[in-house]
Amino acid sequence: MHDELTAVDIKKMQDEIDYRMCELRPKLLAEVQRTREFGDLSENAEYKEAKREKNKNESRIRYLKNMIATAKVIDVKQNADEVCLFDTVAFYIEEDDEVVERQLVTTLRQDTLKGYLSKESPLGKALLGRKVGDRVLVKVNEKYSYYVEIRAITKGHDDENIPISSF
Repeated sequence: MHDELTAVDIKKMQDEIDYRMCELRPKLLAEVQRTREFGDLSENAEYKEAKREKNKNESRIRYLKNMIATAKVIDVKQNADEVCLFDTVAFYIEEDDEVVERQLVTTLRQDTLKGYLSKESPLGKALLGRKVGDRVLVKVNEKYSYYVEIRAITKGHDDENIPISSF
């Protein structure tokens, strides 16, 4: 499966790869070398931690490169009265009796604690293309679903300030 990402997503990932390869990697390698000199490697906690951080960095680089290689780059289309990618949507959750506001973003930039909702999530899929006043069924799985009503749509754009997800 290919992730649908925007050109901004690709740029942000490439920027992170460049930082990790050109700035962070040399520092982590130097730390591995420095801690290696502490002696017996089987009891050297500093060396093990330095190796762990180096490997974590390499893993992130591989992940980002793979994401770029397999991504399907999409254009962000805006319709004046429909929920689109990067719009902020206020919706009423019937079973919780509350109004919630979330911005729809690509999966790479989701962070529900900061109000960023993935367009691939059950709620994101249910909201995309809908209009103010629509009552939408959000099907989480075979056993659980709930209704939301769209109260307001604030048009948005592909904001470079929305960070990509980290580890």
